[in-house]
Amino acid sequence: MSPLVIPVSERDHIAGSFDAPVVLVEYGDFECPYCRRAHPIVKAAQRALGKELAFVFRHFPLAEIHRHATQAAEAAEAAGAQGKFWPMHDTLYEHQDALEVEDLLNYAGTLELDVTRFARELAHGEYLRKVRDDFRSGVRSGVNGTPTFFINGQRYDGEWTDGAVFIAALEQAAKLAHTESARG
Repeated sequence: MSPLVIPVSERDHIAGSFDAPVVLVEYGDFECPYCRRAHPIVKAAQRALGKELAFVFRHFPLAEIHRHATQAAEAAEAAGAQGKFWPMHDTLYEHQDALEVEDLLNYAGTLELDVTRFARELAHGEYLRKVRDDFRSGVRSGVNGTPTFFINGQRYDGEWTDGAVFIAALEQAAKLAHTESARG
């Protein structure tokens, strides 16, 4: 198993508590059909583990094969700058077949963002550096496709398409974290 080279920090988008016993990091691409397939599985894991799980999303746009992926990642960051990263994250996966600029602007409006600001930041590439930094951190951690998951800092190469198996792996990580915590 490969380690996560860049540890989770305040620069990341985190759903859940920063100090949860299980930290799941996904390197994903908003245009990747496998990531779209993983999206409801991750949601199910979040429901199943509740406060035991922190979910972190990092961008890994496969721009050579997904021409909208980088701009979609930038859109998520622009939404995040207005406090709506996770709603935009979900919207992008739910509407993966509609990622043109006009679509992104419509999503911004639906999410009640300042659309003028959102459009300006997208046009100026305000968040391209953050997207590229995430991508580079993934490369350094051995990510070569999407989705790639890390559980508590270690790459998870097990089954993720079967939600029950994936959730069981996360629950096992939680048990291990509690056992290590009890040992002090």
